[in-house]
Amino acid sequence: MLSSTPLEARLDERARRFLASAPAGRIRPKLTEFVVFGLKQAWACIFGAALLAVLMAARLWYPDGAGLARNDFLTLAAVVIQILMIVFRLETLKELRVIILFHLVGTVMELFKTDAGSWSYEAEGFLRVGAVPLFSGFMYAAVGSYMVRVYRLFDLRFAHYPRRWVTAAVAAAIYVNFFSHHYIWDARWVLLAAVVVVFGRCVMHFRVFRKHHRMPLLVAFLLVALFIWVAENIATWSGAWLYPGQVDGWEPVGLEKLVAWFLLMIISVVLVAWVYKPQPPGEETPDGSDAAKHPNPAATSKLAE
Repeated sequence: MLSSTPLEARLDERARRFLASAPAGRIRPKLTEFVVFGLKQAWACIFGAALLAVLMAARLWYPDGAGLARNDFLTLAAVVIQILMIVFRLETLKELRVIILFHLVGTVMELFKTDAGSWSYEAEGFLRVGAVPLFSGFMYAAVGSYMVRVYRLFDLRFAHYPRRWVTAAVAAAIYVNFFSHHYIWDARWVLLAAVVVVFGRCVMHFRVFRKHHRMPLLVAFLLVALFIWVAENIATWSGAWLYPGQVDGWEPVGLEKLVAWFLLMIISVVLVAWVYKPQPPGEETPDGSDAAKHPNPAATSKLAE
């Protein structure tokens, strides 16, 4: 199980002292669960939200004649955000290793896709590899940051999780197809069917505050993919990168990209699950709480025990 950071533990302890007094069986506990769910999701997105805010600010206010190219500024800003995440213990060093893995996997894809003309960046700055500015890898790292933080913030457990070697094989095929479909038949629909078969029985168990909740893992994949698609629209509007259809004027990213993001979610989950082995849910009491682990919500000081 992933432990919370020191800051999260302190915040959670204070929150529990306040929230544990909520009477059972009324509106307040349900509202509490909803609010805490939103706050935890926002906390999990902190890296990506900070990076997206910088992208938007650079689009609105970065001067055209600045001595430092905008792409280089974005790269340096992303590095600073990552350093601050570690210095203020918002991420652990173990999580950083997973995030770096996302960074590397994403950068390799970026190098190929820009060369193939799938999307493009402004040709400016020195902090780049070929046509790819180095800040692009941090956008994949933001997904990795979200994944590892959600894993521990919500104490994720999985019923009927597939064998990891099977999920790794599916993820590898998806990653290869992102490259190979430029030269041979695009197998994304076959891979999508494979994902449904492999993960169809898997149910994600997660804890918000007092209660445990369940959601089919495929639904979770789709919801996160939809969220990333919305962020992608903001990022392309900010000029971070452009698809061919946006070069002559920005337009919303097509919904067909949802399939690509959905498949990318499989790669993301497999990367995290390969480092942090998915655990099955424990025994739960009738009210949805895990009595064996959380006999008294006020007595624990971690977000994910």
